[in-house]
Amino acid sequence: MASVAGPETTRSDHPPLDRAVLQGFYRRMRAVAPAAVGAIERDRADDPTRSFADTACGRLARSLDHDGLRALGMWAHHWCMRFYDDDTRPGLRLVREIAERFGLGWTADEVRWMLRESRVAGPSAEARFTLPLAALRELAPGQLSAAELALAGCPVGEPSAIVPRQLRRR
Repeated sequence: MASVAGPETTRSDHPPLDRAVLQGFYRRMRAVAPAAVGAIERDRADDPTRSFADTACGRLARSLDHDGLRALGMWAHHWCMRFYDDDTRPGLRLVREIAERFGLGWTADEVRWMLRESRVAGPSAEARFTLPLAALRELAPGQLSAAELALAGCPVGEPSAIVPRQLRRR
């Protein structure tokens, strides 16, 4: 699965991501895409009030390891940003559920890629920063600069102001 604009596109002023890194993302997303499409389609036709664990997307998410779950999240994020005008409720629910999980091992390049996708989607896609911001919280301070976040249109200030979930006061 290639991005709408293609892998060589820098998404405005962003420096391009390494081609091998991008190909790795697309290879991983292609591996989960058929199951994700099927799960989303089944969930569209199902009861939207059903608990996530009992949905096709929930069963798919439960079956994946951390790498697979990150790939599923990236694919669902990409799909929801591209097709926001369609009925994306099951996809958005999947993105929110993955965003609530901590310790998936997100990389700075994965977060950069999702932020670029979010920037291109524009403000009409209300949930466009849900997963990138959740993934960003897992990165060590300084892995993404404030300039990168500002360039992406990310609604947060300094990356150091983001407190990982396990360190927040309850």
